[in-house]
Amino acid sequence: MLLRSLLLTFVFVCGLFAQNDPDWTTNHEPFRVVGNVYYVGSKDLGSYLVTTPQGHILINSNLPSSVPQIRKNIEALGFKFSDVKILLISHAHRDHCSGSKVLKQLTGAKYMVMDRDVPVVESGGKTDFQYGKSSGNWYPATKVDRVLHDGDEVRLGDVVLVAHLTPGHTKGCTTWSLKVRDGGAVYNVVIVGSPNVNPGYKLVRSVVYPTMAQDYELTFRTLKSLPCDVFLGAHGSYFDLEEKFARMKAGAVNPFVDAEGYKAYVSEREQAFRKDLAKQLGDGF
Repeated sequence: MLLRSLLLTFVFVCGLFAQNDPDWTTNHEPFRVVGNVYYVGSKDLGSYLVTTPQGHILINSNLPSSVPQIRKNIEALGFKFSDVKILLISHAHRDHCSGSKVLKQLTGAKYMVMDRDVPVVESGGKTDFQYGKSSGNWYPATKVDRVLHDGDEVRLGDVVLVAHLTPGHTKGCTTWSLKVRDGGAVYNVVIVGSPNVNPGYKLVRSVVYPTMAQDYELTFRTLKSLPCDVFLGAHGSYFDLEEKFARMKAGAVNPFVDAEGYKAYVSEREQAFRKDLAKQLGDGF
């Protein structure tokens, strides 16, 4: 299971800014993950609806073509798309936020983004340290309504999400955590932004991002410090979405409650980072 996840991650990072993976645009059946947290994304681009009587929070708008898909999924679950009041993202890469402008226009949702990703979002990707020079990675520039900082809370009704700065993949990459009640139990839900070191990233002696390696160190310290019962992420491949969903459909006890899977994923990604860092130091990058 973990090997499959790692292979999918490898394919993802290698092809991220070349062309869209078919799993980015192929719809996934929407479903309740736990409590008031629902999956409304595609087979690999994670998008999450957190519901409250006062309106809903959506995490990740994904691609512009994803917005009708997300809307259909929200409505299929019995909720109103127009009740989305807050829009959040995992990070400022086009596969997670390029649908934000149209989603804001359709719903009137307030767009909230981590401070260090705000310039990228508001430039439409043009100021991204790695991909900004290529027009193929640009997306509709979108005005941010609230600038978030590490540890900030996003509240709606009785729901509280905490924004954790987990930088490196982007300067403002954000991991979200919240507590959810389900069946008399309380679960710690973690939605991982991304701990991946993409091909071409310079972890040492980078002119455009000189603190990249230190930022990844912060990310892994943060991820390891978070209590996690329900493991989710910006991509379904992070947490074996397809395999777990199949088990859920077959009647298994909620497979998304996976504290050990979270720990294993974070550990493997940290080892991959350290391997990349050692290689770059050895190669004299």
